[in-house]
Amino acid sequence: MYILVAVAMVVVIGRVIAIQYGDVAPRPNISINDTLGPMPTRIDSIQPMRGRILSDDGSDLVTSIPIYKLHLDVTVIKDELWKEADSLAWYLAQVFPKNDNEEWLGALLKARTDKNKYFSLQANVKYDVLQKVREFPILKEGQFKGGFIEEKESKRQMPYGLLAKRTLGSSQREGAMDVGLEGAFDEYLSGEYGLIAKHYISNGWKPVSGDYLKDPVPGADIVTSIDIDIQDVAENELKKQLETQEALYGSVVLMEVETGFVKAIANLKRAGDGEYYESYNHAVGLKTDPGSTFKLATLMALLEDGKVSITDSVNAVGKYDFYTESFVDSNPWGYGKITIQRAFEVSSNVFSKITNRAYYDNEQKFVDRLKSFGLGDKLGLDIAGEPKPTLKNVGEDGWSGITLPWMSIGYEVEITPIQTLAFYNAVANNGELVKPQFVTEVRRDGKVIETFDKVVLNEQICSPQTIESLKICLEGVVERGTGENLEKNSFTIAGKTGTAKLANGALGYTNHYQASFVGYFPAEKPKYSCIVVIAGPTKQIYGAQVSGTVFASIANKVYSSSLQYHPNYNGTPIDEETLPIVKTGSAPETMIALDKMRVKHSNNVPRSGYVVSTNQEGLVSLTTRDIDKTKVPNVKGMPLSDAVYLLENMGMKVRVTGSGKVLKQSVAAGKNITNGETIKLVLG
Repeated sequence: MYILVAVAMVVVIGRVIAIQYGDVAPRPNISINDTLGPMPTRIDSIQPMRGRILSDDGSDLVTSIPIYKLHLDVTVIKDELWKEADSLAWYLAQVFPKNDNEEWLGALLKARTDKNKYFSLQANVKYDVLQKVREFPILKEGQFKGGFIEEKESKRQMPYGLLAKRTLGSSQREGAMDVGLEGAFDEYLSGEYGLIAKHYISNGWKPVSGDYLKDPVPGADIVTSIDIDIQDVAENELKKQLETQEALYGSVVLMEVETGFVKAIANLKRAGDGEYYESYNHAVGLKTDPGSTFKLATLMALLEDGKVSITDSVNAVGKYDFYTESFVDSNPWGYGKITIQRAFEVSSNVFSKITNRAYYDNEQKFVDRLKSFGLGDKLGLDIAGEPKPTLKNVGEDGWSGITLPWMSIGYEVEITPIQTLAFYNAVANNGELVKPQFVTEVRRDGKVIETFDKVVLNEQICSPQTIESLKICLEGVVERGTGENLEKNSFTIAGKTGTAKLANGALGYTNHYQASFVGYFPAEKPKYSCIVVIAGPTKQIYGAQVSGTVFASIANKVYSSSLQYHPNYNGTPIDEETLPIVKTGSAPETMIALDKMRVKHSNNVPRSGYVVSTNQEGLVSLTTRDIDKTKVPNVKGMPLSDAVYLLENMGMKVRVTGSGKVLKQSVAAGKNITNGETIKLVLG
């Protein structure tokens, strides 16, 4: 009986101990390494600081910021130090106002009564706040005397907001690591996890000490080819047109012709609230019927196979019948007898007739020729989501008597915007097809550890003679074809418009259109290629009016801000024939600019106030424009910044239309100023 009672007592005591400390099961994927004393202990991983994603100039596109979880072990705090609990409560209420002073004090006293070893103060605390908290009463004594526990984590942040969001990707959500550059370059960005020992207490796992068993190793930084300024222009111009057209979605990609490095990529889609967001990477992941932009591939095939020359004549009648189907030109009356080049420039669907006649007895030859250009293959992009283009073979499901003419004008073919751009880029690049890329190098601690050179997919997709003919046709589109009304600066653009109905799977084509423009600039020496695709425009449907205007706006802004396109004024003095046009403006700023550029100018004006310039006798002649602060000034010829500054400082309200310098002002110069009066400025 004594033995039985003794055994029972041992069982009871063992069970009491188990209940006291809990039967703790390890979390999934976390191993219990050891048991030190009466407390279960395990080894937890410590998340490393993830590497940054940088723009081409080194600016942060995505970065990691440290955040902290703050806890308090009240059991290590001596009674004498605990007397400062009311002061601690007051300070906590100032920084963490989720509780007021009395509520914080009550929570602290309860934690003291419960002997809480892991009382939560606050989660997601930024470093600047942590520095303040470290100076609070009790907490400033540290972990072993003041019971203050800091647990470091990291949080992803995009300093430029949603700029290129889908291309950059996201590491915030479970399972989202395969999105964009975050997923493609995870092996570089992720770093190495550290290790820390933790004890289990009644309300969670608490670090054994502040020291790591193994320090985490931060991830490396990746440097992208994204130019922030160009990216900003691309997104703003795309959004502006989407809003104007009340379209469904749109995308823009701009890349360097020679290297294939992408300088800007924007994707915007209308959400339920009517606003546009980067919710999907249409440029990379969505293949659609390209429409007339595919006619470049058709013409390339015809030229390579010796079927036509761009000087050959065709009869563009405006309507082309194939069995029960008809293709109609945008000009239903046709263009009459024109050259192949002219047919391309006006985007005539006579190409369906030409192609059908050329390959009628060997349709697969046309398909094979297209595939030889790389149009049937993926580009092998670094970021996930690129589909394989749809390019039917003869005899496959869906091939019919009208497939060949349909394909020739960009239907029954599916291709993504970036795949279309890569093909046009090859023409601009004299036949060399390069892979679009987004990352130029990888850095660790500021040192380059890996670089990425351009990747050539095909050294010559077609003959140089064909390339020259295609370039002539693409320049003709903008000079006198469907793109002739595009706003052009002092440089030339080559490209092609495209309009196609959007397909809806097996249900056929919808009533929504997709408008495209793809090309390169400057045409004579291509530096950049660009594609703009806008789906579901409601005001207009044609590529030139919808997407071409976005292309031209981006090209103009990129050209004007790129120094390589403009003469160097820091060298020899400017001669009489190249004297610049100087706007009316601030006298000191005008003088500084002219001196810096070594432009000859008259010096007989005061270096204050405003000046007007005229070019005469080989120099810029400057004369003073007097400003009477009681009269409306003459702001004609001034840049907008100077005009607005001057007028608003005089108490007037300014309204502006147009762009450029001031051409007209609604309130005549010399009129007495009325405070708060509105003046309208017309720029041009």
